[in-house]
Amino acid sequence: MRDAHLTLDGTEILRGLTFAARPGRITALLGPNGAGKTTTIRCCTGLMSPDTGVIEVFGQPVADAIASGRVGVMPQAVGQWSGIRPLELLHHLAGLHQNPLPVAPLAERLGIDRFARTTCRRLSGGQQQVLNLAGALIGRPEMVHLDEPTTGLDPHLRRQVWALIGELRDAGVSVLLTTHAMDEAEHLADDVHIMNHGRVVRSGSVSDLTTDGDLESVFLTSTDAGGA
Repeated sequence: MRDAHLTLDGTEILRGLTFAARPGRITALLGPNGAGKTTTIRCCTGLMSPDTGVIEVFGQPVADAIASGRVGVMPQAVGQWSGIRPLELLHHLAGLHQNPLPVAPLAERLGIDRFARTTCRRLSGGQQQVLNLAGALIGRPEMVHLDEPTTGLDPHLRRQVWALIGELRDAGVSVLLTTHAMDEAEHLADDVHIMNHGRVVRSGSVSDLTTDGDLESVFLTSTDAGGA
Protein backbone atom coordinates (compact mmCIF):
# COMPACT_ATOMS: atom_id res chain seq x y z
CA MET A 1 0.00 0.00 0.00
CA ARG A 2 1.44 3.37 -1.03
CA ASP A 3 0.23 6.83 -0.03
CA ALA A 4 -3.37 5.77 0.57
CA HIS A 5 -5.89 8.47 1.48
CA LEU A 6 -9.52 7.87 2.35
CA THR A 7 -12.18 10.22 3.68
CA LEU A 8 -15.56 9.00 4.92
CA ASP A 9 -18.38 11.34 5.92
CA GLY A 10 -15.95 14.23 6.10
CA THR A 11 -13.49 12.38 8.36
CA GLU A 12 -10.02 11.54 7.09
CA ILE A 13 -9.55 7.86 7.90
CA LEU A 14 -6.32 7.13 6.02
CA ARG A 15 -3.73 9.88 5.75
CA GLY A 16 -1.01 8.88 3.31
CA LEU A 17 -0.77 5.34 4.64
CA THR A 18 2.21 3.40 3.32
CA PHE A 19 3.43 -0.04 4.35
CA ALA A 20 4.50 -3.37 2.87
CA ALA A 21 4.14 -7.01 3.86
CA ARG A 22 7.14 -8.98 2.61
CA PRO A 23 6.90 -12.53 1.20
CA GLY A 24 7.55 -15.36 3.62
CA ARG A 25 7.22 -13.12 6.68
CA ILE A 26 4.56 -12.37 9.28
CA THR A 27 3.72 -8.67 9.28
CA ALA A 28 1.67 -7.32 12.19
CA LEU A 29 -0.44 -4.21 11.68
CA LEU A 30 -1.08 -2.71 15.11
CA GLY A 31 -2.91 0.35 16.35
CA PRO A 32 -5.39 1.61 18.93
CA ASN A 33 -9.12 1.64 18.27
CA GLY A 34 -9.89 4.26 15.64
CA ALA A 35 -6.39 4.16 14.12
CA GLY A 36 -7.74 2.95 10.77
CA LYS A 37 -6.73 -0.73 10.93
CA THR A 38 -10.14 -2.11 10.02
CA THR A 39 -10.45 0.27 7.07
CA THR A 40 -6.93 -0.66 5.99
CA ILE A 41 -7.71 -4.38 6.03
CA ARG A 42 -10.96 -3.77 4.15
CA CYS A 43 -8.96 -1.93 1.49
CA CYS A 44 -6.34 -4.70 1.38
CA THR A 45 -9.04 -7.33 0.88
CA GLY A 46 -10.93 -5.45 -1.83
CA LEU A 47 -13.96 -4.56 0.31
CA MET A 48 -13.17 -0.85 0.11
CA SER A 49 -11.01 1.36 -2.07
CA PRO A 50 -8.97 4.39 -1.03
CA ASP A 51 -9.74 7.74 -2.65
CA THR A 52 -6.13 7.94 -3.81
CA GLY A 53 -3.07 5.72 -3.51
CA VAL A 54 -1.98 2.31 -4.75
CA ILE A 55 -2.67 -1.16 -3.33
CA GLU A 56 -0.95 -4.06 -5.05
CA VAL A 57 -0.47 -7.72 -4.19
CA PHE A 58 2.20 -9.59 -6.15
CA GLY A 59 2.23 -6.66 -8.58
CA GLN A 60 -1.51 -7.03 -9.25
CA PRO A 61 -4.51 -4.94 -8.23
CA VAL A 62 -5.80 -6.46 -5.00
CA ALA A 63 -9.12 -7.57 -6.54
CA ASP A 64 -7.28 -9.56 -9.22
CA ALA A 65 -5.00 -11.23 -6.67
CA ILE A 66 -7.97 -12.30 -4.55
CA ALA A 67 -9.94 -13.52 -7.57
CA SER A 68 -6.98 -15.66 -8.64
CA GLY A 69 -6.96 -17.44 -5.27
CA ARG A 70 -3.51 -16.17 -4.34
CA VAL A 71 -4.86 -14.30 -1.29
CA GLY A 72 -6.74 -15.89 1.59
CA VAL A 73 -9.12 -13.77 3.67
CA MET A 74 -10.86 -14.61 6.94
CA PRO A 75 -14.61 -14.05 6.43
CA GLN A 76 -16.39 -12.04 9.09
CA ALA A 77 -19.83 -13.70 8.98
CA VAL A 78 -21.31 -16.99 7.81
CA GLY A 79 -24.23 -15.17 6.15
CA GLN A 80 -25.94 -17.42 3.61
CA TRP A 81 -24.05 -20.46 4.94
CA SER A 82 -25.47 -20.21 8.47
CA GLY A 83 -27.70 -23.27 8.04
CA ILE A 84 -24.99 -25.71 6.94
CA ARG A 85 -22.36 -27.54 8.96
CA PRO A 86 -18.66 -26.62 9.14
CA LEU A 87 -17.30 -29.50 7.08
CA GLU A 88 -19.92 -28.90 4.40
CA LEU A 89 -18.78 -25.30 4.19
CA LEU A 90 -15.11 -26.27 3.98
CA HIS A 91 -15.79 -28.82 1.26
CA HIS A 92 -17.70 -26.15 -0.68
CA LEU A 93 -14.82 -23.68 -0.32
CA ALA A 94 -12.30 -26.36 -1.29
CA GLY A 95 -14.25 -26.92 -4.49
CA LEU A 96 -13.59 -23.31 -5.51
CA HIS A 97 -9.82 -23.91 -5.71
CA GLN A 98 -7.66 -25.95 -8.06
CA ASN A 99 -5.41 -27.46 -5.39
CA PRO A 100 -7.07 -27.10 -1.99
CA LEU A 101 -5.83 -28.46 1.30
CA PRO A 102 -7.49 -31.72 2.34
CA VAL A 103 -10.46 -30.81 4.52
CA ALA A 104 -10.21 -33.57 7.13
CA PRO A 105 -6.61 -32.94 8.32
CA LEU A 106 -7.18 -29.17 8.45
CA ALA A 107 -10.40 -29.62 10.41
CA GLU A 108 -8.69 -31.97 12.84
CA ARG A 109 -5.72 -29.62 13.27
CA LEU A 110 -8.02 -26.74 14.24
CA GLY A 111 -10.44 -28.81 16.30
CA ILE A 112 -13.30 -28.28 13.86
CA ASP A 113 -14.04 -32.01 13.81
CA ARG A 114 -15.19 -31.69 17.43
CA PHE A 115 -18.14 -29.46 16.45
CA ALA A 116 -18.65 -30.75 12.92
CA ARG A 117 -22.33 -31.65 13.50
CA THR A 118 -23.27 -28.14 14.70
CA THR A 119 -24.73 -25.76 12.14
CA CYS A 120 -22.68 -22.64 11.50
CA ARG A 121 -25.31 -20.35 13.00
CA ARG A 122 -24.98 -22.12 16.34
CA LEU A 123 -21.20 -21.97 16.63
CA SER A 124 -19.59 -20.10 19.50
CA GLY A 125 -17.39 -17.11 18.75
CA GLY A 126 -14.21 -19.17 19.10
CA GLN A 127 -15.57 -21.97 16.92
CA GLN A 128 -16.56 -19.48 14.24
CA GLN A 129 -13.09 -17.96 14.41
CA VAL A 130 -11.25 -21.21 13.71
CA LEU A 131 -13.72 -22.02 10.92
CA ASN A 132 -12.99 -18.60 9.41
CA LEU A 133 -9.27 -19.34 9.65
CA ALA A 134 -9.72 -22.69 7.91
CA GLY A 135 -11.70 -20.97 5.18
CA ALA A 136 -8.86 -18.53 4.60
CA LEU A 137 -6.28 -21.32 4.33
CA ILE A 138 -8.17 -23.98 2.38
CA GLY A 139 -7.03 -22.71 -1.03
CA ARG A 140 -3.27 -22.76 -0.21
CA PRO A 141 -2.90 -18.96 -0.60
CA GLU A 142 0.43 -17.27 -1.16
CA MET A 143 -0.69 -14.43 1.11
CA VAL A 144 -3.24 -14.51 3.91
CA HIS A 145 -4.93 -11.73 5.89
CA LEU A 146 -5.62 -12.77 9.49
CA ASP A 147 -7.82 -10.34 11.42
CA GLU A 148 -7.67 -11.08 15.18
CA PRO A 149 -7.26 -14.82 14.45
CA THR A 150 -7.18 -16.00 18.08
CA THR A 151 -9.99 -13.88 19.53
CA GLY A 152 -12.23 -16.10 21.66
CA LEU A 153 -9.90 -19.10 21.63
CA ASP A 154 -8.81 -21.01 24.72
CA PRO A 155 -5.07 -20.97 25.51
CA HIS A 156 -4.51 -24.48 24.11
CA LEU A 157 -6.13 -23.76 20.74
CA ARG A 158 -4.51 -20.34 20.64
CA ARG A 159 -1.08 -22.00 20.77
CA GLN A 160 -2.12 -24.43 18.03
CA VAL A 161 -3.13 -21.52 15.81
CA TRP A 162 0.16 -19.77 16.57
CA ALA A 163 2.05 -22.89 15.48
CA LEU A 164 0.01 -23.10 12.28
CA ILE A 165 0.69 -19.45 11.44
CA GLY A 166 4.40 -20.05 11.98
CA GLU A 167 4.25 -23.00 9.60
CA LEU A 168 2.62 -20.80 6.97
CA ARG A 169 5.57 -18.41 7.15
CA ASP A 170 8.04 -21.30 6.99
CA ALA A 171 6.27 -22.47 3.82
CA GLY A 172 6.84 -19.05 2.22
CA VAL A 173 3.35 -17.62 2.74
CA SER A 174 3.11 -13.88 3.43
CA VAL A 175 0.94 -13.26 6.50
CA LEU A 176 -0.67 -9.91 7.34
CA LEU A 177 -1.84 -10.07 10.94
CA THR A 178 -3.94 -7.63 12.95
CA THR A 179 -4.25 -8.18 16.67
CA HIS A 180 -4.76 -6.26 19.90
CA ALA A 181 -2.69 -8.86 21.79
CA MET A 182 0.82 -7.48 22.05
CA ASP A 183 2.19 -10.81 23.27
CA GLU A 184 0.76 -12.46 20.15
CA ALA A 185 2.33 -9.89 17.85
CA GLU A 186 5.69 -10.13 19.64
CA HIS A 187 5.61 -13.93 19.53
CA LEU A 188 4.56 -14.30 15.89
CA ALA A 189 5.58 -11.27 13.86
CA ASP A 190 8.79 -10.66 11.99
CA ASP A 191 7.86 -7.07 11.09
CA VAL A 192 5.54 -4.58 12.76
CA HIS A 193 3.79 -1.45 11.52
CA ILE A 194 2.14 0.63 14.24
CA MET A 195 -0.70 2.87 13.05
CA ASN A 196 -2.21 5.96 14.64
CA HIS A 197 -4.66 8.44 13.13
CA GLY A 198 -4.62 6.82 9.70
CA ARG A 199 -0.88 6.59 9.14
CA VAL A 200 2.08 4.46 10.16
CA VAL A 201 3.98 6.06 13.04
CA ARG A 202 6.53 3.31 13.74
CA SER A 203 7.86 0.39 11.72
CA GLY A 204 10.57 -2.18 12.10
CA SER A 205 11.41 -5.76 12.86
CA VAL A 206 10.29 -7.08 16.23
CA SER A 207 13.90 -7.64 17.25
CA ASP A 208 14.84 -4.02 16.45
CA LEU A 209 11.75 -2.50 18.07
CA THR A 210 12.14 -4.46 21.30
CA THR A 211 15.83 -3.79 21.91
CA ASP A 212 15.07 -1.65 24.98
CA GLY A 213 11.72 -3.09 26.08
CA ASP A 214 8.72 -5.17 25.10
CA LEU A 215 6.44 -4.47 22.16
CA GLU A 216 3.61 -3.20 24.36
CA SER A 217 5.86 -0.42 25.66
CA VAL A 218 6.80 0.53 22.09
CA PHE A 219 3.13 0.52 21.11
CA LEU A 220 2.11 2.76 24.03
CA THR A 221 4.93 5.21 23.40
CA SER A 222 4.19 5.37 19.68
CA THR A 223 0.44 5.90 20.01
CA ASP A 224 0.23 8.39 22.88
CA ALA A 225 -0.44 12.07 22.18
CA GLY A 226 3.15 12.61 21.15
CA GLY A 227 2.98 9.81 18.58
CA ALA A 228 -0.19 11.08 16.92
